[in-house]
Amino acid sequence: MSSIRNDLGFAVRTLLKSPVFTVTAVGTIALGIGATTAIFSIVNTVLLRPLPYANQERLAFVTSDMTARSVFNFPMAPGDFPDLRRGATEFDEIAGLVTFRQPLIDERGEAQMLRAAGVTSNFLRTLGVRVVLGRDFVEEDGFLPPPPEGAAENQGGQPAQLPPGITILSHEFWQRQFGSDSSVIGRNIQLGGQTAQVVGVLEPGVELFWFEDSSIEQRPDLYTVMRINFETASRVNVFLRVVGRLRPGATFASAQEQVNGIVTDLRQRFPIKETAGVRWRVEPMHKYVVASTRPAILTLMGAVGFVLLIACANVANLLLVRTSQRERELAVRAALGGNRGALVRQMLVESFVIAGAGAALGLWLASAAIGLLTVIGPDNLPRLDQIRIDPVVLVFTMLAAGLSAVIFGIVPALRASRVDVADILRTGGRSPSLSGAGKWLRAGVVTAEVALAFVLLVGSGLMIRSFVALQRAAPGFDPSGVLAFAVANVGEPTPEGRAAVQRRIHERLRAIPGVTGVSAALPLPLEGQASNTRWGLEAALTNPALFQQADLRVVLPDYFAVMRTRLLDGRAFTEADNVPGHNLVMVDDVFAEKAFPGESAVGKRFLARIGGPEPDWWEIIGVVRHQRNASLAVDGRETMYMVDAQGGFGAANRWLVRTEGDPSRLVPAVRAAVRELNPRYVLSELQPYTALLDRARAPTRFALVCIGVFAVVAVVLASVGLYGVLSTLVRQRTAEIGVRMAFGASGTSVFRLVVGQGMRLAVVGIGAGLLAAFALTRVMQTMLVGVSATDPLTFAAIVALFLGVTTIACWVPARRAARLDPLVALREES
Repeated sequence: MSSIRNDLGFAVRTLLKSPVFTVTAVGTIALGIGATTAIFSIVNTVLLRPLPYANQERLAFVTSDMTARSVFNFPMAPGDFPDLRRGATEFDEIAGLVTFRQPLIDERGEAQMLRAAGVTSNFLRTLGVRVVLGRDFVEEDGFLPPPPEGAAENQGGQPAQLPPGITILSHEFWQRQFGSDSSVIGRNIQLGGQTAQVVGVLEPGVELFWFEDSSIEQRPDLYTVMRINFETASRVNVFLRVVGRLRPGATFASAQEQVNGIVTDLRQRFPIKETAGVRWRVEPMHKYVVASTRPAILTLMGAVGFVLLIACANVANLLLVRTSQRERELAVRAALGGNRGALVRQMLVESFVIAGAGAALGLWLASAAIGLLTVIGPDNLPRLDQIRIDPVVLVFTMLAAGLSAVIFGIVPALRASRVDVADILRTGGRSPSLSGAGKWLRAGVVTAEVALAFVLLVGSGLMIRSFVALQRAAPGFDPSGVLAFAVANVGEPTPEGRAAVQRRIHERLRAIPGVTGVSAALPLPLEGQASNTRWGLEAALTNPALFQQADLRVVLPDYFAVMRTRLLDGRAFTEADNVPGHNLVMVDDVFAEKAFPGESAVGKRFLARIGGPEPDWWEIIGVVRHQRNASLAVDGRETMYMVDAQGGFGAANRWLVRTEGDPSRLVPAVRAAVRELNPRYVLSELQPYTALLDRARAPTRFALVCIGVFAVVAVVLASVGLYGVLSTLVRQRTAEIGVRMAFGASGTSVFRLVVGQGMRLAVVGIGAGLLAAFALTRVMQTMLVGVSATDPLTFAAIVALFLGVTTIACWVPARRAARLDPLVALREES
């Protein structure tokens, strides 16, 4: 132990005597460790950290697919839910969920929009979420009592005065809205047009972690038990997201086998499920929550690992040069009895000191980087706001520092222990030329740096191409100058009342100075919500397997004019079309080409199930350009449009206001206009439409920034490494260059000699990098848009760029060599 303490003290004193070397080495390794720690913090939070639920390893999603229609991760029909609960005995609990936005009316009559969840009574127990104030839901909370005899009914067939619903508040909403007042338990609150009784408050920090395309709100403000008779509910209308907890001893495979039997029975009983190719999948919750982001995160971790390896290679090169400069010191120590093990230990202790200092600085860099990552990170990255340096990350950083110290320290340490004592002491410590082994070692290290940096640069180039493709992707509408927002109507139970509200809102918004167009729709393209239906031609009446899936959008008549979506054929909706009972639709060009290839779709009819249990005939009056709905990266499914009246008015509540210039300046006027109509009309999600496009590009932009930064750092480190090798070669071959020039060699020939040596190293490294890039960039394919992982143009451009960078790195030492005075060179080496 005392010898290690002595070695540590000696290492610190030695490093302090060489401040330039020490700062360079520590700074280099800090870059690698800092970047690696920052990305590992994402890996730890997103992929490794357990979900905050009891027995989370036994939680599973049960999600639906319609394989015949290429529809995946579909919600479940409530009518199918009892079959699953009765038949899936491999589960302890199976619960259902749907989330939505809902207005809360406070005691002053003013409204605010809440994130709400409708759940089955066992939902919180299934997740293992605790109620810290009041009580949990019980089975009876989900029962709807029969109406009193003779009670009046509204048009929907429900009692005019519903009994209060049962709701539980999130802890954060309880604190924010009710000031942590415990007397809220038992109190009734107004949610939309209904009353709900508060029976409990959840523990702090409850979040719902669902897979990306589920449209589930992550942090509901409140949870209300669903009052649905699942035994008689629809088997066609789907909305229920399902989660279950396996019983102890059960496996996901056995649960899947059991669920397969349930679906087989349903497909035999209900032919529509057979023709749609319905299947249910049991997916482990934690694994499936991160399924869409796992490839990108692991790719980033691999990329930052390359940066750390390059940093280690650079420090190893620095240590090799320093070792050659300390050969006399090491020879004297050996001559005084220092054995080889002691020399190796001393050099490794120096490496660990460098790595330790680099880790400390790297943690500071990682903390700053994490702050940036949480700002630019995409919405689909689970627990983005929880990424931080925790004990697990600290342990990883220490292990990374220790491993780095071994990687960059072991070879220089071994070389230091092999000094030729007699030769070094006889020559006075001068090393006129680098030994063959040392020369090839440093050349190999630099070649590896170049290869790793080249792979990162190729990855960065592919991400740049992808981001450019996203920027150029035509969404099918013009988002500039459009303000988007949602309006929730309160207390308008009739279609006529909802239609009147829409007209008044439209008129008020259109009267705002600077507004050039107003419309509404549901859902909006790229908003993240999904609404779809099945459609087919006449042959589907006798062969239901011919039905296909399409996106459905409910719109006001002027929607296409406001969105500036091009009309390709026929006509657009008019106000005369916006009345119930007119089965008129518009479709996009993708739909028209699929349904009626090579001919006009206008005037044609097709079958579609919209609202009712059976399909109806719908007539096409116009064809418009396709709007990308789910993603800018892919075209998506065909889309049909119907006017709001067909759904009973009020569905189209995502409003669009177009203006010239910045739409954000309209926000105060829009709020005032709607509030003047009724303070209970709640506005939410006000944002320029360009923000939706930015969100769609966010995952690609995030990967581009990360890989791009890594690539720049890697190229700089590789270039510095190449420069360092050539500078050392020039310094150690000064006498040789002097002799060459004394015998007539020109400065130009010396310049070419040095540049040639550097370019040979670079070309070998680029060649190795090409082979590695062809193999490794394939893992990025899911992250790329509009470009192949082996895109020849990208590879050729990166080769040219890298050759240019390495030429610059070679130029400075080559220029120094070409300007050597042969007399001075020979005198200095004599």
